[in-house]
Amino acid sequence: MSAPGWPATLRDGALTLRPLRRRDASDWQRVRLANESHLAPWEPSHPRAWAQRHTRSQFHQLRRYLDREARTGAALPFAIELHGALAGQVTISRIVRGVHLFGEAGYWLDREHTGRGVMSRALALVIDHAFTSCGLHRVEVHIRPENDASLGVVRRLGLRQECFHPGFLHIDGQWRDHVGFAVTTADIPHGLAARTPPLLA
Repeated sequence: MSAPGWPATLRDGALTLRPLRRRDASDWQRVRLANESHLAPWEPSHPRAWAQRHTRSQFHQLRRYLDREARTGAALPFAIELHGALAGQVTISRIVRGVHLFGEAGYWLDREHTGRGVMSRALALVIDHAFTSCGLHRVEVHIRPENDASLGVVRRLGLRQECFHPGFLHIDGQWRDHVGFAVTTADIPHGLAARTPPLLA
């Protein structure tokens, strides 16, 4: 039995947000390897792990893990498709229910599609789905202060800057500071998607 609001597919012109599928393995590996240097400065690493390249085996482990998390209501993991091609991911993870009803959003996008408003639109659609269909009340996003592109996404959507986290995550070989942003249902009575233009078909 799945959690409320999952599985789900969200469509907006050329943009589709959907669960990861087994057959995504080759495309996921290709896109991840092509974007290694682009994404390495911003993605969590393990302080004692050997560097690993993105393999199909890793993809299948990731997909199974995210599927389990989604079915228990602990995550909302979406593949980003543009014109039918895999282009990234956006996931709300660490979902806490009960009296909290919040989660943490993370995302990545193929550099070929950056600067076009794709991630702003994708994140807005996923947060709106989390609030309307999944019953969440609050979503947080934590970003390195040096990550201008990601900061631009949350500021474009009007997320509230709340805090500074010293040494928050181990990224690219060091413990890195992060800035915390958040949005609640009370902040966006008409939804986040209303703040961004739809993508062209």
